[in-house]
Amino acid sequence: MRKSVAAAGSAAFFVAAPGTVGGLVPWWLTGWRTLDPFPGWIVARVVGVLLIAVGVVVVVHAFYRFVVEGLGTPLPVAAPQRLVVGGFYRFVRNPMYVAILAVILGQALLLAQWNLVAYAAILWCVSATFVRFYEEPRLRREFGADYDTYRHAVPAWLPRLRPWTP
Repeated sequence: MRKSVAAAGSAAFFVAAPGTVGGLVPWWLTGWRTLDPFPGWIVARVVGVLLIAVGVVVVVHAFYRFVVEGLGTPLPVAAPQRLVVGGFYRFVRNPMYVAILAVILGQALLLAQWNLVAYAAILWCVSATFVRFYEEPRLRREFGADYDTYRHAVPAWLPRLRPWTP
């Protein structure tokens, strides 16, 4: 797949998937309204903004890695041709999911909307199930020993402290 096609597909999928899961659904759940602040809310709000900012950077960078390193998109029907193990993928195998969860938890802290914590928990369960029963078997079939080596070196959900070097 050409990089320009991968970039266009990734941009469309970015709006459709993370845009919906991390933006539209939280808006439906909260209307972006802040509930009554709690003690220490200012600190929680700052942490929330940081989680949102870091999460957005990680998601955008992960999409970029799919285009330039994988020559594909995160969309399963236009999957990358090469195993993506650079950038934030050196710290955690699922940086997009982790980052979107960080964005949602950041929104929960920023808005004091605890229903977003429940939404993030449900989303993690769905994501973990999808990764375990669809993505990992597909990656194992497609990339074989390279994926097994990567999978054993890089954790799925809690990032490593030091980047993995292939």
